[in-house]
Amino acid sequence: MNQTWIMFLRAVNVGGRKVEMARLRTLLTGMGLARVRSYIASGNVFFDADLAGPRERAELTRAVEARLLAEFGFEIPAVLRSTAEVEAALAAAPFDQVEPTPDTRFSIAFLSGPLTGLTLPLRSPKDEWELLGATAGEAYLVSWRLNGRVGGNPVAALEKAFGVKGTARFFHTTAKILAAAKQP
Repeated sequence: MNQTWIMFLRAVNVGGRKVEMARLRTLLTGMGLARVRSYIASGNVFFDADLAGPRERAELTRAVEARLLAEFGFEIPAVLRSTAEVEAALAAAPFDQVEPTPDTRFSIAFLSGPLTGLTLPLRSPKDEWELLGATAGEAYLVSWRLNGRVGGNPVAALEKAFGVKGTARFFHTTAKILAAAKQP
């Protein structure tokens, strides 16, 4: 039975890594995925597929990454979640621990695996961001705008420290992505 999936692509349409959404949708449709749609031009794509288990999900993710590399000429890491998994990730967010300010940013990093050996809280060396919590596939990050910009790259730091791949979205953007994916 087909269900709706959300694929989060990392570093799309930043730093010269141009990926046209229409071309991406055509590529994924050509791979046999149904009802392929995208949300904003930052690498959020939804589709319907019948994926029975983790093995099929991993195979599809690898196949999509290989096709993206062949099509666009650079590596694009991808993380795949069902709409129910994204909904659960939003519900599990521990952001109520932090007083929001105009300079506070809340994000969810979607990861290829767990952060084994993690000790919380984990703060960046320059106090630009903090990892508040994690599940087997998500990390909950708070970052602060300093001197007008958010500094550091927590996803790159997590990848290096824990040997995972990932990509992050702002919390409010993740909620919008989920709502768009659930549209009929």
